Amino acid sequence: MITFSALAERVLATPPRCGATRLVCVDGPSGAGKTTLAARLAAALGGAPVLHMDDLYPGWDGLAAAVPLLHDQVVAPLAAGRAARYRPYDWHRGEFARPRELGTPPVLVVEGAGCGARVIAAHAVLLVWIEAPRDERYRRGIDRDGETYRPHWERWARQEAAHYAAEGTADRADIRVDGAPEVPHDPAREVVLAAGR
Repeated sequence: MITFSALAERVLATPPRCGATRLVCVDGPSGAGKTTLAARLAAALGGAPVLHMDDLYPGWDGLAAAVPLLHDQVVAPLAAGRAARYRPYDWHRGEFARPRELGTPPVLVVEGAGCGARVIAAHAVLLVWIEAPRDERYRRGIDRDGETYRPHWERWARQEAAHYAAEGTADRADIRVDGAPEVPHDPAREVVLAAGR
């Protein structure tokens, strides 16, 4: 078990690797708890901005395409000391919207499937992998996104499986978190590490 405050201390004690920005990546399969974990960690980091990969995927077949978008629009500019900006994808219109400015934040938390790809994680001070049983992740996905997600679950899961097999993200993670722990803990204050880590 580790507290969010301890994770934040670890992040802030590590020299930045993305220009002047300390980049944190929270990766794992759909429904594992990435968004919640990222929000709590960002709060422990004093309200660090959170970039959601959902804003970069160009549709339901867009996991692979989002990694170079994250690199080219956000990570590469920050690494070069320039302000980052990205064009969020409008899922209803099926097109990218007007750019959003990120600037050069001292800490940036990125969450979502694919954000821990090697080309991104090379610039991160912390790579977190969060996992949970498939049935629990599916239930959460439907609860979160409603019936619109049901026909896309397998389609998205295949992309995740291919991506994670190629990238080995879980094995490269600095910490692995149990996204559906059975041990008593305070989820607002701490995370439970995955077995064997």
